[in-house]
Amino acid sequence: MDELPLRLCLFVNIVVPLVFFMAAIYLALHIVFARFVLTPASPVTWFFGVVTGPLTRPIRAWLGPGTPEPRVRLLALGVYAALWLVSRAFFVWLGAPRQG
Repeated sequence: MDELPLRLCLFVNIVVPLVFFMAAIYLALHIVFARFVLTPASPVTWFFGVVTGPLTRPIRAWLGPGTPEPRVRLLALGVYAALWLVSRAFFVWLGAPRQG
């Protein structure tokens, strides 16, 4: 029964930073493709809008109502990159779970 907490700790140690990392990567790609794809009806723009929409929504709630979308994406990228680094540092500080 001691194996379940160990597996859970390892799972959280891997998944939490991975989710923040993936969020930062998708936001960075959205920023890059938004600069190069000029047609708003592009499938690429639609894809990144759908993927990063839930990531920018909490940031948009903190900002003023007239904040431009590129600024919201850039701030969201900074927040998720910081969360990724903080989560990695936290799990390194906790140390690797050891069996036994």
